[in-house]
Amino acid sequence: TVWRICRDMGWWSVFGKKRGSKKAKVGAPSHDDLVRRNFTATSPNELWLTDITEHWTNEGKLYLCAIKDVYSKRIVGYSIDSRMKARLAAQALDNAVVRRGEVAGCILHSDRGSQFRSRKLHRALARHQMVGSMGQVGSAGDNAAMESFFALLQKNVLDRRRWATREELRIAIV
Repeated sequence: TVWRICRDMGWWSVFGKKRGSKKAKVGAPSHDDLVRRNFTATSPNELWLTDITEHWTNEGKLYLCAIKDVYSKRIVGYSIDSRMKARLAAQALDNAVVRRGEVAGCILHSDRGSQFRSRKLHRALARHQMVGSMGQVGSAGDNAAMESFFALLQKNVLDRRRWATREELRIAIV
């Protein structure tokens, strides 16, 4: 039959064959959820939130990892790069620690992205005596305070025009 011949030859219809999803599965958490959607702090350097956003330029994507102090509601550290690697998150954390000084015991809450589960970030957290926390899978509200900052940044800066170079966009973000 036609089906058997096509199967033996390795021919498949583009409509008939189901292909696997290319989306990466979210890995196991490397930290417990210590925040549990309670985004409040009684003092500075008690709870920080972090996430990564991306934006297109004519040269390609530019990635921003920002860290926000829940108490002051300010961005305390950030890192910008053309690649979304673990060093992006680690540099943002180092930047925040340099600006804030003593941060031992501070909780850094993130989603379950691979950059936040990396050895590089774990080492940085241990070096600064900080504690990691990760939200639940598929829970949009788990990092809502950080997502709202990125939404404002997109609306007020990034989506205002088309960016020719990564350097132009970097300057606009800063």
